[in-house]
Amino acid sequence: MRLLLMSDTHLPKRAKRLPEPLLAELPRADVVFHAGDWVDAATLDLLESRSRRLVAVHGNNDGPELRARLPEVAYAELDGLRFGVVHETGPAQGREARCAARFPDLDVLVFGHSHIPWDTTAPTGLRLLNPGSPTDRRRQPHCTYLTAHLTGGTLTEVTLHRLPQR
Repeated sequence: MRLLLMSDTHLPKRAKRLPEPLLAELPRADVVFHAGDWVDAATLDLLESRSRRLVAVHGNNDGPELRARLPEVAYAELDGLRFGVVHETGPAQGREARCAARFPDLDVLVFGHSHIPWDTTAPTGLRLLNPGSPTDRRRQPHCTYLTAHLTGGTLTEVTLHRLPQR
């Protein structure tokens, strides 16, 4: 099973559209995760229409229309692994322990907000993944997103993709 993870698209404030390399990944993905801060409903409509399965949440920059359509926290069980998606997890310091305590029944937590790619594992075994942002790199050298494979209940080939500068 192929997974595509993104967050913090901030359209059309930070970019006019999603980058072509990211759009090209959509038909290859069995499940698409978006960890909030869409800003516009058109991006949600696009991902809903082009994704086989979308697991998504709203973020702190999303208005009433997106908040009405998306939860604050989303859950999915895929091939025996329990996934959660949330926008904010708080400061980097103590993140693993804080998220493990908040989400004790998860195997993988996808989050956003910081625009900083993140891939760590808490002592409890919870894997924390932040794909960064495909449209707003902020202080990062590149805009980014993640792909991963899920095989036999194991998450493999977690790959951070750097997008070309615009």
